[in-house]
Amino acid sequence: MANNKGKSGINIMWMYALIFAAILGLWMFQNDSAPSKQISWDEFKSAVDSGAVVKVIVYSDKKRAEAEITDSLAGVIFKGVDLKDVKGKPMVSVNIPSVDKTETMLTRARDEGRFKGEVAYEDNSGFSNILWYFGPVVLLVLLWVFMFRRMGSGGAGGGIFSVGKSKAQLFEGSDGNRVTFNDVAGLAEAKVEIAEIVDFLKNPATYTELGGKIPKGALLVGPPGTGKTLLAKAVAGEADVPFFSLSGSDFVEMFVGVGASRVRDLFAQAKAKAPCIIFIDEIDAVGRARGKNPSLGGNDERESTLNQLLTEMDGFGSNSGIIVLAATNRADILDKALLRAGRFDRQIYVELPELADRKEIFQVHLRGVKIDGSVDLDQLSRQTPGFSGADIANVCNEAALIAARRKKQAVQRQDFLDAIDRIVGGLEKRSKVITNEERHSIAVHEAGHATVGWHLQYADPLIKVTIVPRGKALGAAWYQPEERQIEPRQAILDQICKLLAGRAAEELFIGFTDTGALNDLERSTKLAYAMVTFYGMGKSLPNISYYDSSNQEYGFTKPYSEARARAIDEEVQQIIDEQYERAKELLNRYAEGHHELANLLQEREVIFAEDAEKIFGPRQWRSRSDVIAEQEQASTPPPFGGNDAEAPEQQS
Repeated sequence: MANNKGKSGINIMWMYALIFAAILGLWMFQNDSAPSKQISWDEFKSAVDSGAVVKVIVYSDKKRAEAEITDSLAGVIFKGVDLKDVKGKPMVSVNIPSVDKTETMLTRARDEGRFKGEVAYEDNSGFSNILWYFGPVVLLVLLWVFMFRRMGSGGAGGGIFSVGKSKAQLFEGSDGNRVTFNDVAGLAEAKVEIAEIVDFLKNPATYTELGGKIPKGALLVGPPGTGKTLLAKAVAGEADVPFFSLSGSDFVEMFVGVGASRVRDLFAQAKAKAPCIIFIDEIDAVGRARGKNPSLGGNDERESTLNQLLTEMDGFGSNSGIIVLAATNRADILDKALLRAGRFDRQIYVELPELADRKEIFQVHLRGVKIDGSVDLDQLSRQTPGFSGADIANVCNEAALIAARRKKQAVQRQDFLDAIDRIVGGLEKRSKVITNEERHSIAVHEAGHATVGWHLQYADPLIKVTIVPRGKALGAAWYQPEERQIEPRQAILDQICKLLAGRAAEELFIGFTDTGALNDLERSTKLAYAMVTFYGMGKSLPNISYYDSSNQEYGFTKPYSEARARAIDEEVQQIIDEQYERAKELLNRYAEGHHELANLLQEREVIFAEDAEKIFGPRQWRSRSDVIAEQEQASTPPPFGGNDAEAPEQQS
């Protein structure tokens, strides 16, 4: 489906290397054969008469001769002249009057017995000398022409003359590997909105005959890994129109004006292919709000690119039949002019998958994984709240790797649980040295969390508790978070109470506190401040929120006075103190069960919810996920795209 140009199999750098090696070899050959010492004609005749000349080479075209001198007589005849720097035997060079006079002198010396060497006549005007003298010049000219042709060429090669060309990848037509909406698990609402845009392009008359206008753009907004890019690929597969795909960073270059030029070229290509779709991934790279970080008196290339994009999307020119799709997970930093109606008419929110969506995504990624009957997709879906499609894909892959390392024939339930633990908490560090005192303190701390959480109404249901070091934590408790759309005040207080229970258990049952509760204190303090300053849940400061949804962070000043800041601190401290005392009260009430749980934890290192139920009995409150699961079993709707045999292929 991609319109990719073929690439040459010859690397141009190898050609450069071969040419350089040839020139170097030719230079070394010439250097080896050329003497470095010049003598006069009289000195040359004296050397011949003394018998020191072994061989003579006469170049008729140059009126020059070269003579090989014996080692024994070279120093005697040429006193003070060092010939040893010449490679090979000592050689000298002489300018001769003529070839005939040289031949006569050598013949007479041979007849008189003074010269017994060899005489050779050579023509030095061969191709090698021509290449030696003119080759570098020719090579530089050819290299210069090649570089200019390469810089001026377009396409994949690019160059300085094509730097302003768009880097968008064009998809046309269809093939057997295309992605459609049936290949996207979950995201039912987002697919409905995005499918309507595709229908605009396929059947424009249906909408325009009533006076409607086709939307110019749609912005896909959501956390990383939720499937925004996959939705765009599905649009390319569903629409029978050209599809231009590129990233926001493709517009940005170090050269001034390149980004704006690429925007113009992109829309020029799109107009030629209209109707078509342009997809810009990570548009925040070029669409950041203007004026936030002005350049130091110079031209901001990113802002120029954004200005050109705004002009192309809704300027005087007509872009009929062109729809722009963009994806980002940072919509709050985008320029307001980019988000207004007439440019990106719609913002499609691609949220983290809900319980039913996660089950469907698990079905997608488990199609190629060998699993046994112990794997419960409903349980896995409930134990992965807040996981994106990419996270779920990572869980399935990690579980398969764990099962392979354990030499299993199929991936089992425990492998998936271990994969989730590793992704959430990190790798187990059983080699870390922990003293018995530290081990006891960790067990008391973690048992405190589990004991208090078991007896709180809004606390998340316990899954397991471990004192095996994992990641940066020395111990951890796993819960099944409740996916509430809104949080009541008591739910936040219960969460703070459970977080403080570890520190409270240390104070009650050990007699001192340690640094192990750092993360608990940080999280509980943030929750308390959020209750007072964001949600307006403070007793002395009710119904007041200082939350900044525009992400401006109020500049350099706080939106409240010093007196109000002091009141906020006092309110937060009161919440923390009340929940800390509440945790201590619950621990005192269930101290026996806490001690039994802590001892069991020290003995087995890992305990599960079943162990806590044997000690404390069943929980008084049913979890919200259990209620939802019962409702889904009572009326199970068909999944998007048909049955499991037609499940989509990927979600990441």
